[in-house]
Amino acid sequence: MKFIHTSDWHIGRQLHNQSLLDDQRYVLQQIIEIAKEQDVDALIIAGDIYDRSVPPASAVALLDEVLNTLVNELKISVIMIAGNHDGHERLGFASRQMQDSGLHIIGPLSASLNPIELKGKQGNAMFYPLPYADPATVRHVFECEVSTHEEAMIKLLEQVTEHDAKELPKVVISHCFLDGGSESDSERPISIGGADKISPSLFSDYQYTALGHLHGPQYKGSEQIRYSGSPLKYSFSEQNQKKSVTLVEFDSTGKADISLLPLYGKRDVRIVEGLLSDILVAGQTDPNRDDYLMVRLLDKSAILDAMGKLRAVYPNVLHLERTGLMAQNQQLDIGKEHIKKGELDMFSDFFSQVYGESLTEKQHSAIVDTIDSLHKGEQA
Repeated sequence: MKFIHTSDWHIGRQLHNQSLLDDQRYVLQQIIEIAKEQDVDALIIAGDIYDRSVPPASAVALLDEVLNTLVNELKISVIMIAGNHDGHERLGFASRQMQDSGLHIIGPLSASLNPIELKGKQGNAMFYPLPYADPATVRHVFECEVSTHEEAMIKLLEQVTEHDAKELPKVVISHCFLDGGSESDSERPISIGGADKISPSLFSDYQYTALGHLHGPQYKGSEQIRYSGSPLKYSFSEQNQKKSVTLVEFDSTGKADISLLPLYGKRDVRIVEGLLSDILVAGQTDPNRDDYLMVRLLDKSAILDAMGKLRAVYPNVLHLERTGLMAQNQQLDIGKEHIKKGELDMFSDFFSQVYGESLTEKQHSAIVDTIDSLHKGEQA
C-alpha cells in the first residue's frame, strides 16, 4: 500500500485580503502530478479542506476539479475528513453515494466506526477516518462523560483498537492538536488555555497516524505519528517552513517507509526588513519581486506614501510595519507624569517623534491657537 498524506488545504483562503485561489490551484496541480508519478493507491486529506464552513463557489469548483482528476481520471482513492474550519454537514453531503467511486468523505462524527479497507497494488491497508470533534460533540454522539480533547480522543480510538484489521496495517486519520506540536499564526485555535492538547502516545499502537491542523511538517512521539503540514504558506510566521506532502509506503511487515516530497508555491511568502531606500534598490533586481511580502521598515522618520513606493517595485506587498518608528516610540517614557502632560506638550512630543525635529516658533503658535479655540468651543 502506497499513499500520500496531505492536510490543511484551506481552499478559499486569503492572505491579508489577497485571494490565494490561483496559488492553491498551482500547488494542488503539483500534488496531482506527484500522485501520478509515484503511482500511489490513495491520497489522504486530514481535515480543513476549506478555509471556512461556508466556502465560496470558486473554492468548491476548485476542489471538484481536483477530485475529479484524482478519482475519475487517475483512479486514485481519496479519503478526506472534516477539520475545525470545515462545515461538517456540508462537506459530508452525498458522501455515501460517492464511496463506490473511490471518494470517501467523512463529515459529521458518527457513533459507529466506519473503517475503510483500501486495496493497493502491493497490499491492502485499513484506514480509520476520525473527523474533528470537540468534547461536547463526543459527549452528545456517544452519550458519555468526557471533558477534554484528550478524553474525547481516547473514546474515539477505543473502536479503532478493538477493530479486527485482519493483520492489515492500521492508519488513523485525525484532525487534532498534539502536545508539543509547533504552531504558526495561521492556525485557528481549537480551544483556549491548552485544553485541546492530546498526548502523542495515544497513537503509538498504529502503523501510521495521518494528522491535520498544524501547518508545519513534523512528527511527535514517533516518526509514524505525523503532520503533513499545509501545502502553502498561509501566514508570514511560516516563511521558513518547507512545504511538502508525505509519501507513505508499507513494506511486507507493515512498517511504514516515510519520505517528504517538496511542494513549491507560485509565489513565496517572506518578510523583508531594512531602510526604504535600500529595499527599493534591491527590488529593482530581485527575481522574486512578485512574492507576497511583509515589509518592516527601519526608517525612524515619517515617509509619505511608503506603501505606494514599495508596491511600485514589489507589487504584492501585503503588510507594512514601521519597526523603526515603533522602536523609537518604545524608548519614550510613558509613565504617569507623561500622561498628565497638557495637550501642547503631548503634541510637541508626537511631532518630534514623527518628524525627528521640534516645532518651529510659528508652528508652536499655530498649535496654541488651535488648542485654545477647541477649548473655547467645548465651553460654549
